Amino acid sequence: MKGVVLAGGLGTRLLPLTKITNKHLLPVYDRPMVYYPVEKLVQAGIREIMLVTGGNAAGDFLRLLENGREFGLKRIHYTYQEGAGGIAAALALAEDFVEGDRLVAILGDNLFEENLLPYVRRFERQGRGARILLKEVEDPERFGVADVQDGKVVRVVEKPKRPRSRLAVTGCYMYDARVFDVIRRLKPSGRGELEITDVNNLYIRQGRLSYDVLKGWWQDAGSSFEAYARAGALARALRLRSGL
Repeated sequence: MKGVVLAGGLGTRLLPLTKITNKHLLPVYDRPMVYYPVEKLVQAGIREIMLVTGGNAAGDFLRLLENGREFGLKRIHYTYQEGAGGIAAALALAEDFVEGDRLVAILGDNLFEENLLPYVRRFERQGRGARILLKEVEDPERFGVADVQDGKVVRVVEKPKRPRSRLAVTGCYMYDARVFDVIRRLKPSGRGELEITDVNNLYIRQGRLSYDVLKGWWQDAGSSFEAYARAGALARALRLRSGL
């Protein structure tokens, strides 16, 4: 099982904080934002991790994370995304690294309270296809929303005006190696990007997407200043509760 942290993008929602740096390098309580997804992958038993980033601050990730020794890793792999082609386009850059294995991808600005190991284990037992993690939220219109019927996700709708549920698709995606063939079939969306929602919907149409609903909190720290501030408060409370 390989891990991929997607830490590209322009971070325009957090301007001017991101005017001279990548949003994933911003502090969230006592650590840089990108530490959180790396730690979650390591906690889930994944020891081979690639970070996908871009922009002028890409070299700062190497200086910060180095070879991953701080996380108990032998090395962290890096690749560079030119421009902002979307989450699916960023994930496609990890194809050679994944080498036909299964993967767990986490957005670099997503924080999770729970240990993701149980969900990764379920994906391993699943054998093939995709698995996504959902979380019930108060404002689903801000996210990709899962339409769940009879215990199955029948489609994912990106930022719907009239959400069919309150189950937001979080930034943790688990795929078999076929995901790269799926991405090659995509066409750019209206904003000119390859959308991860389209990847999930293709798996749904093939009957190969499963899901879990998170019990603990989830925070998309880079989506707004309010979310960024909330992420810091949640991270602080979790650290204090853990006695760390």
